[in-house]
Amino acid sequence: MPDLLPTLIQNWRNDPAGTYQTWFLWEERLKNFRSIRRGIQQIVAEINTGRFGSAYRGSSLETVVGSIAEQRQIFKGADHAFLWKPKLRIPDIYECPENQRSFGQLLDICVCCNTEQQVLAAIHKIDAKAIKGLGPAVANLLYFLHPTFMPPFNTAIVNGYNALSGANVKLGRWDEYLAMRDGILAMNSKYCDLLSNDLGAIGGLLFDVGSGRYTAPPRDDDSRCRAEWEADLTRVREESAKVARTLAAERESDQTHTEVQGWLRDLGKALGYEVWVAANDQGRTYNGGRLGDGCMAALPDTVGNAAGSDAVRLIDILWIDQPTGLIVAAYEVEHTTSIYSGIIRMLDLALGTEARALEGLFLVAPDDRERDVRAQLARPAFTRIADMKVRYIPYSELRANREAIARFGSGMKAVQAISRILI
Repeated sequence: MPDLLPTLIQNWRNDPAGTYQTWFLWEERLKNFRSIRRGIQQIVAEINTGRFGSAYRGSSLETVVGSIAEQRQIFKGADHAFLWKPKLRIPDIYECPENQRSFGQLLDICVCCNTEQQVLAAIHKIDAKAIKGLGPAVANLLYFLHPTFMPPFNTAIVNGYNALSGANVKLGRWDEYLAMRDGILAMNSKYCDLLSNDLGAIGGLLFDVGSGRYTAPPRDDDSRCRAEWEADLTRVREESAKVARTLAAERESDQTHTEVQGWLRDLGKALGYEVWVAANDQGRTYNGGRLGDGCMAALPDTVGNAAGSDAVRLIDILWIDQPTGLIVAAYEVEHTTSIYSGIIRMLDLALGTEARALEGLFLVAPDDRERDVRAQLARPAFTRIADMKVRYIPYSELRANREAIARFGSGMKAVQAISRILI
């Protein structure tokens, strides 16, 4: 029987509405890895010092899991497994200090280790404790620490794996997850030329099969079954054409983000600053050229070699004083993406380098997101933010005043004037 899985994968890769193009190739996805790692470190620190608390709501865990759940369709609902179910008393990491510490130890080992064997040993150790309700949903945290050997996990991914492999993996058990993981690694290796070392790619494929977007290829050499399956692929391609308008709206959203970055780029240059554009945004098309045109090709060594520099390179816009090379202002544009990740990058800048003379850390967002911004900054995980005086600039203020500031302004005074204090 011919192997039809490569045909499925190729169709999936080319599908503009599939997870490969809408999530795996999404530029913002990669920005989340470091911020989620930082968030997991915060969870560990709070558990170790007894500050984690006894509730999911308002905890650092809710902040991290919430930022994962915001990442488009594949992680939608990722927080369900961590929500406290009072009648069942699960997951039992909020009321039992010993279980909470065991959970913290698992995360701490996985943050610090580099090998697959260490992660698996940590999983077997916590599995042996049989903590009620704490199952392989945790793998979604571990994926962002070790994306090359820990696949993401949810019901649709399990269903997709079972459909493609003929297995019968069940939800809720670590041993079932680890068996599925072995099968995923084997499948990923077999079709590595069509997938990726990052297991998010095959996770997205399994998600799209398990959620019903694609039908698994027939395992029997039956011409009728194959014809029906190929007809189903044709149906998906036709449906993809129908969702083009939705995808166009998402691209328009990305373009708006780029446009606001362009405003900040041009304003900074007009005020006499050197400008750094986020490393992964410099090649974006803007105003007939590239967003990075006329901007710094590399950060000053005092910034680029400092702790947290990988995250600082991803801050949307930095204004840098030309004579001294010190960072004067930093801007994160939060059009639709998680505000959490931008705040983490601000923290890395403020706490990780001395090469700054910061006069402003700014979150720039649509006018109707001010409540979201304030809600994020009120989380216990961001208690350090109060000292940093992060400010909010609504799109409307920047749109209305940027040309006048560029023409008549100097320094940061006018920018401060159109911003709002958040804490």
